[in-house]
Amino acid sequence: MHTLPLALALSLALAVPTPLSPAVLASALPERPAVQAQESAPEPPRIYPSSPEGAPAAYELRLPVLMYHHVVPGWQACNEMTVTVERLEQDLQWLAENGYRTVLPRELAAGQPLPEKPVLLTFDDGYRSNYDLAYPLLQKYQAKAAIAVMAYMQDNPGGNFLTWDMCREMTASGLVEIGSHGYAIHNLDGRMGNFAPGQANGVQRRKGESGSDFHCRVLEDLRYSFERIARETGVPPSYFAYPFGKTDPDADAYLEALFPVTAVTGPGKHAADLSKGLHQLPRFTVTMERPPWALLNNS
Repeated sequence: MHTLPLALALSLALAVPTPLSPAVLASALPERPAVQAQESAPEPPRIYPSSPEGAPAAYELRLPVLMYHHVVPGWQACNEMTVTVERLEQDLQWLAENGYRTVLPRELAAGQPLPEKPVLLTFDDGYRSNYDLAYPLLQKYQAKAAIAVMAYMQDNPGGNFLTWDMCREMTASGLVEIGSHGYAIHNLDGRMGNFAPGQANGVQRRKGESGSDFHCRVLEDLRYSFERIARETGVPPSYFAYPFGKTDPDADAYLEALFPVTAVTGPGKHAADLSKGLHQLPRFTVTMERPPWALLNNS
């Protein structure tokens, strides 16, 4: 969505700006004995990559990608950016009961076989509620999710966003993949993270902006976000979510070289067609009025 919750404005007001300086990144199991057929659990159907060996992974499969942002307690009013923790639990329970199995971007990028009914859960911006409220539910349902952080907020913590310690803990669980939403390119300037009509938003090139200025302002921001996440979590990010869903031809080429999987903002009308590759995947925007069962049953 175009407007971030007040939490972002408060955090930005309290944060101390820092320059975008370069960061330095720094047995086979024994074969199982054969068992009688009636004692064996049926092998769940799996979908294997259809791309030639050595080529970027592609699947003859449609993948629903769900987009969340902020999670709030049940008593708090919601907007297009928020869902209650109770509703998130309903979403996870419905997905599990209807045969959906969550996957991570790094599994797509590695060409791992996918379940018959995969779904990719994504959270944008990196709010602390993703740790306090969403993460316990991911653990309860053993559901996986990708969280795209604005790494500036981890380097300048204001209380409303994930810390690097939280990112490391969730990464170590295997249930969460920390992806990039840029460093400060999500309009984290005087616009306080909000979409500005008529201006260059996110990775978009400004009118008349030179190639060198675009490189310093946008591409260096994207590179630095990659390096900060890799250094702090110990895992190079494979996933990028476009701020505001806005793309740019020059930024696109750079992003596709840096991140194997990228996604644009909803609302989305169809599941992502993985036969076309893993970049600019469309997402369904989940809100209190648009639950997964309404979105996926019509996709």
